[in-house]
Amino acid sequence: MAQQVKAVIARAKGAPVEVTTIVVPDPGPGEAVVRIQACGVCHTDLHYREGGINDEFPFLLGHEAAGIVETVGEGVTEVAPGDFVILNWRAVCGQCRACRRGRAQYCFNTHNAKQRMTLLDGTELSPALGIGAFAEKTLVAAGQCTKVDPQAEPAVAGLLGCGVMAGLGAAINTGGVGRGDSVAVIGCGGVGGAAVMGSRLAGAARIIAVDIDDRKLEKALALGATHTVNSRTTDPVEAIRELTGGNGADVVVEAVGRPETYKQAFYARDLAGTVVLVGVPTPEMTLELPLLDVFGRGGALKSSWYGDCLPSRDFPMLIDLYLQGRLDLGAFVTETIELDGVEQAFARMHEGDVLRSVVVF
Repeated sequence: MAQQVKAVIARAKGAPVEVTTIVVPDPGPGEAVVRIQACGVCHTDLHYREGGINDEFPFLLGHEAAGIVETVGEGVTEVAPGDFVILNWRAVCGQCRACRRGRAQYCFNTHNAKQRMTLLDGTELSPALGIGAFAEKTLVAAGQCTKVDPQAEPAVAGLLGCGVMAGLGAAINTGGVGRGDSVAVIGCGGVGGAAVMGSRLAGAARIIAVDIDDRKLEKALALGATHTVNSRTTDPVEAIRELTGGNGADVVVEAVGRPETYKQAFYARDLAGTVVLVGVPTPEMTLELPLLDVFGRGGALKSSWYGDCLPSRDFPMLIDLYLQGRLDLGAFVTETIELDGVEQAFARMHEGDVLRSVVVF
């Protein structure tokens, strides 16, 4: 039987979000209804509200979440009612070219629920990243549920569903940071901070945090950075080179998504180093680099989509590290809020004094 629950929606581009009642249908084949326990407030949700993703309003916002599987549809075997899960937006299909080649982290045909959640008047909602978790309950494809150890705190576990995984994965999976490496991270918000933490976890010897906000640089030090550079007052390329014996960093993670910071990353890497773009650019942005410099510097230029993660592999492993005290995921939770605090959380995001606001239910 369909259920009515409270949720946060964005009705129109730029309009303040609102808490309203939505209808969640019973799960169909391959689907699951999840009772949400916590959901982080991510920049992507703000992009949806601002029309930066597409114009399929109204949106059901929220996607960085953890909760309990309540019911499952026909044919679901990977999760069962009562399981504690992290929601993910890469539910791999197992059939596309990437999956068949053993590269499921690049799956081209990820799954979402086929049914739509609606407003009370029947208006269909577009769930953010196919999830829509600023809601007491949500309907997802069962493959979007990754079972993890239920001892994990939901407000912490849910962050692996997007931003924290993106940063950790950019360093470890995409950048291949290893023991003794030098790493620079440009942009030290939630994603960049996670790249700092991932670099420390991987054994990097020197981790240089770069930002224009001293508050974020202080947080980066707490997350594992060994050095900081305020690029508002200091040339970051020169500073990174000076801190790496004139060579540049082995891996530079660009977590801003702007042409100017990407160029900084490009010239701040070692000749055989790797640049990882995990910051999300906007459609109108373009990049111009001398082709001879691209040719002459060797190394690798990579982009990192969702930290090149495979949720079934990475989420349980990272939760285990968290429970062992080896990965301080709780450091990313700046505050916990109620469902009606999302609009205010967007404002604090602009002010730059939070890593993550997390809605708890």
